[in-house]
Amino acid sequence: MKAKFFLLISLVVLLVACRGNVAENQVVTTDSIITQAQLLAMERTDGYTLVTIRDPWKSGRVLHRYVLVPTEAQLPANLPEGTIVRTPLRRALVYSGVHTSVMRELGVYDAIKGVCDAQFFTDPEVLADIKDGKLADCGSSMAPTIERVIDMQPDGILLSPYQDATYGQITALDIPIIECADYMETTPLGRAEWVKFYGELLGQRERADSLYEAVEQAYNELKAKVGKEGKNTSPLVLTEMVISGIWNVPGGNSYMARLIQDAGGIHPWADDKSTGSLNLDFNQVLAVAHDADVWLIKSFNIHTYADLKGAYSLNDQFEAFKQHKVYVCDTNATRFYERFPFHPDILLLEYYNLLNHHLDQLQFFKPLEQ
Repeated sequence: MKAKFFLLISLVVLLVACRGNVAENQVVTTDSIITQAQLLAMERTDGYTLVTIRDPWKSGRVLHRYVLVPTEAQLPANLPEGTIVRTPLRRALVYSGVHTSVMRELGVYDAIKGVCDAQFFTDPEVLADIKDGKLADCGSSMAPTIERVIDMQPDGILLSPYQDATYGQITALDIPIIECADYMETTPLGRAEWVKFYGELLGQRERADSLYEAVEQAYNELKAKVGKEGKNTSPLVLTEMVISGIWNVPGGNSYMARLIQDAGGIHPWADDKSTGSLNLDFNQVLAVAHDADVWLIKSFNIHTYADLKGAYSLNDQFEAFKQHKVYVCDTNATRFYERFPFHPDILLLEYYNLLNHHLDQLQFFKPLEQ
């Protein structure tokens, strides 16, 4: 009797595992579809597409595995373990403007039916549709309004994962949670290649593949051009600013550090091996980057040198401040954060133009006003 009971429990656990995250000790496999992304693997078969997302925080482990099956097809027999997602998604709940932007570019903006954290979206159409009630405002991503989520009947929830995430009550709704870990990629083209995954989810495979191929070609051509120009001196590039005592700078092996290097600049922390951000204080940054040739800041309230000095009185100690080589991207006036993740070629061109003084060709950054 006990043996039957334990057998039943084992079967239940196995069935639950097939619908949820992959066991932590499962090893990730690779394939030829994905060439640049380090956290994403995709394998296409006749009846389904198997997508494996590596855990960015636990090396060699799987964060999630998805089995994408077309809605009009019957479920194939003997499917591999993973969360089954019927594609294309037609009623998506989206937590980030980054992903509403890529959905628009893939031609499936109409598949967005609701958002969380509406206050952080900058896309005028998204904001207008929320105001008009065309898109459901499901509240905070940390605690979505469950009733609104149920009312909108999503067939998928696109969100950005974080370490040891649980996602609260939303997990009880039996709606596929798509963990969009693209932001954890360490190279510009690696993140951009995630568009192939979103193309599969949204029934836009060919469009997504073509989009990525164009981005990859443009990025590599400009990178090669920078290499051929081979300047004798490359500018030292400082980024961001101290806020509430903390200055977040890109780690030496990070996405943004790679962009600076590919554009012909030098990152002050190039020898660092971190893939994320370094949390430093002002004096630590000043000691390393006081002689930076260029200073790039993303902000919505810094417009003049007086503003920058007012934000922190010692900001004028940097050489870039003294030489008036500070450039600011107004994040309220541009769609910077929504645009560049899947178009690193555009941001690379921006940095190239900036470092080569083609200021009339800048899209996002502008010289700080006197």
